[in-house]
Amino acid sequence: MKRVIVIGCPGAGKSTFARKLRDKTGLPLYYLDMIWHLPDRTTISKEEFDKKLLDIVKTDRWILDGNYGRTMEMRLQYCDTVFLLDYPLEVCLEGARERVGKKREEMPWCEEELDEGFRQWIVDFPEEKLPGIYDLLERYKDRKEIHVFRSREDADSYLENM
Repeated sequence: MKRVIVIGCPGAGKSTFARKLRDKTGLPLYYLDMIWHLPDRTTISKEEFDKKLLDIVKTDRWILDGNYGRTMEMRLQYCDTVFLLDYPLEVCLEGARERVGKKREEMPWCEEELDEGFRQWIVDFPEEKLPGIYDLLERYKDRKEIHVFRSREDADSYLENM
């Protein structure tokens, strides 16, 4: 395990899992949200994002935290290990609610509320995004180590037993 992606519904705890994995493995951790978003709540261009991401994936060791569906297949081509956090919707909604008002190392600002548009993104994720993620993983299943966790307890147990 040298090149890892951590994906799943917003609020599932991808960043928390990625940090724990970093602490266990010593792999450098990159948050896609920190690459894409600027502190003033704007974003960099897609071209700049893609260049920064390509610079990372071409290195030997990393953990990439985040979905960013447009670039997921490119990251799958470079990674050797995938962790998909496929948790129940209510777990993800609660995770998103719990982080409101908290400074997080994976975001360049502090969310002051659970934005309704973001909440809807979470609600729609299982039907609109997850099937495509599973389709992508199916295409790479023979070439990548893929772990799917259905609960935080399963993910924590994996980390404890590493």
